[in-house]
Amino acid sequence: MTDQRTTVLGYPRIGSDRELKKAVEAYWAGRLDAAGLERAGRELRERTWSELRDAGLSDIPSNTFSFYDQMLDTSVMVGAVPARFAGLDGLDRYFAMARGARGIAPLEMTKWFDTNYHYLVPEVGPQTRFRLTWDKPLTEYGQARELGIETRPVLIGPLTYLLLAKSADPAFAPLRLLDDLLDVYAELLERLATAGVVEVQLDEPALAADRSAEELRALARAYEHLGGLSHRPRLMVATYFGEIGAALPVLAATRVEAVGLDFVAGPGNLAAVASTPGMAAKSVVAGVVNGRNVWRTELPAALSTCAALLGLAGEVVISTSCSLMHVPLDAERETAVPEGLAFARQKVAEVVAIGRAMREGPGAAVPAVPVRAPVDGRMRARLEALGEGTARAAHAERAVIQRASLGLPPLPTTTIGSFPQTDAVRRARADLREGRIDRAGYEAAMRAEIDSVIALQEDIGLDVLVHGEPERNDMVQYFAEQLDGYAATEHGWVQSYGTRCVRPPILFGDVARPEPMTVGWAVYAQSRTGRPVKGMLTGPVTMLAWSFVREDQPLSETARQVALALRDEIRDLEAAGIRIIQVDEPALRELLPLRVAGHAAYLAWAVAAFRLATSGVSDSTQIHTHMCYSEFGEIIGAIGDLDADVTSVEAARSGMELLEDLRAAGYTRGIGPGVYDIHSPRVPEADEIERALRLAVRAVEPERLWVNPDCGLKTRGYAETEASLRNMVAAARKVRAL
Repeated sequence: MTDQRTTVLGYPRIGSDRELKKAVEAYWAGRLDAAGLERAGRELRERTWSELRDAGLSDIPSNTFSFYDQMLDTSVMVGAVPARFAGLDGLDRYFAMARGARGIAPLEMTKWFDTNYHYLVPEVGPQTRFRLTWDKPLTEYGQARELGIETRPVLIGPLTYLLLAKSADPAFAPLRLLDDLLDVYAELLERLATAGVVEVQLDEPALAADRSAEELRALARAYEHLGGLSHRPRLMVATYFGEIGAALPVLAATRVEAVGLDFVAGPGNLAAVASTPGMAAKSVVAGVVNGRNVWRTELPAALSTCAALLGLAGEVVISTSCSLMHVPLDAERETAVPEGLAFARQKVAEVVAIGRAMREGPGAAVPAVPVRAPVDGRMRARLEALGEGTARAAHAERAVIQRASLGLPPLPTTTIGSFPQTDAVRRARADLREGRIDRAGYEAAMRAEIDSVIALQEDIGLDVLVHGEPERNDMVQYFAEQLDGYAATEHGWVQSYGTRCVRPPILFGDVARPEPMTVGWAVYAQSRTGRPVKGMLTGPVTMLAWSFVREDQPLSETARQVALALRDEIRDLEAAGIRIIQVDEPALRELLPLRVAGHAAYLAWAVAAFRLATSGVSDSTQIHTHMCYSEFGEIIGAIGDLDADVTSVEAARSGMELLEDLRAAGYTRGIGPGVYDIHSPRVPEADEIERALRLAVRAVEPERLWVNPDCGLKTRGYAETEASLRNMVAAARKVRAL
């Protein structure tokens, strides 16, 4: 029997102890020079290649590493660098595109399909002239070869790159640049072939979404062109996050040698292969190990899929469903988590085990450990009795009551929730965890930080205050650690964007709230000021999206369980005198199915869960929500259906474009468009914020308009935070006076 090929589509790049984060942030702080940063990156890459080789994979990917983001890398590689960065070069230009620089705005950032990973949106237009300006794929291939490891370079596919790009001119479609971009890809492929590369992976996840006839024609043109090159490596086009649909016959008709398909998120891909002429001559890279969740693979089912493919494809290569960058590195490091988990290292072992079973028979595979989810019968009975919750008065009626109760000025100023997490705050949390201080000492430290944050906000002149969330390690993890049915990891870090890493909790059983989670902190903060303080919670959809969730029941049912726990918390906050409560749902757009056919059902249960959580309060209590870094135009109707009194949204990097969508949709509730970008360290000038507010006032009546940053301030420093907020308040007062 021939050898069975095995691979993964990508691998975590941050290191086992977040070495990438530490190196990049040391470079930003001036503690590490460029040579030191490059050395740290090379060490991480070499460690990954060696680990995958030693694990027994036959095919190892390269060029999956990035100091910030692979879409950003691609923009730099093909010369798609906006003119405002022309005065910079090297790493200074690279990181300015990601984070901005003095007087220079960064690229827009948004979610990578339906994941919690953020990518930098390419900016292109009629003036864009692509050219190959960075040989990163060649360099990394050469580095691996020095170790004696042959790799498969991974590139963002040209179609996906252009479909995710934006132009400042709304009349210009980036796809018009396809032929020019293909010339650059052709040059790169020829250079890779000359260097000895046997196969290249071109990632086209955009094919898992609905594609127009024009876009499918562009797909055909792209791969007919690249497949027709006389001197090139083998081409493997990989799609993931769903079913490939009408794109499969298009690819099958080209000269690409292999197609990567996700059989976890796209079970219909098996029937698609069976019904597509030409697939018998292709290799199918079978994504049967889930690259996005942490439960062990049901190996008999995965083997069954692979066996079915044997008669349909020319070759079957065992793989993960997508890159493993979406899961933590190693479950073996964890001590307080449920059985049956597989992180990246364990998933590589599963891929290898399936490959061995394909060679030697099913007996070579180890069965998955079943997970027995804890069941809370009382919670389930409460949900059944409650139904969809209770209705509040119409928003227009509530708005009148709330204006009289709160007494806020037009264009009230506030923040999204978190304030900078200082070294002292993090140290206090670590000291409590390690037993160096007791609970009383920790709470005293947190109260002192809240005192400082409240005093600062009063001095700046904000109208609605927050307590700053010093006690919270993460907006999801904090709640998960206090809810039944969740487990937290110690080392389960996953990259969210750049150097921002999170530890998604594991939702494995029925969710219930044993006791209040935020009430004490909110009440203490409110006692320190006469201005309203917002209670701050994370919404049910985001609690699911940013966790690794159980797979033994529908997401809609799990969302209702989380919503019930939040409902109890909201009612307790109201009873304690908190008059404004913010329930953040930044992931509402993120979980939207990639294909339109699934939108209505998803939005129905997502909206119902939010309303279940928030509908148990009086009409005088003002409910806020917050959303960020996603394209929200597709869910404008659902944003209104949430029935929140005020919605704050990311808007600075996208030039307030969402406001026009809201106006066109007839949105009549309060809106707080982010007036400056918190993911950049630059301090916006007051006149810059004033211009943004003037744009906002054109689309929204002043009595409905709130003024706030794009997102929470946790990752920023106090100096830039204070300066930015003072400028924001000054701009709001100036526009308010007009």
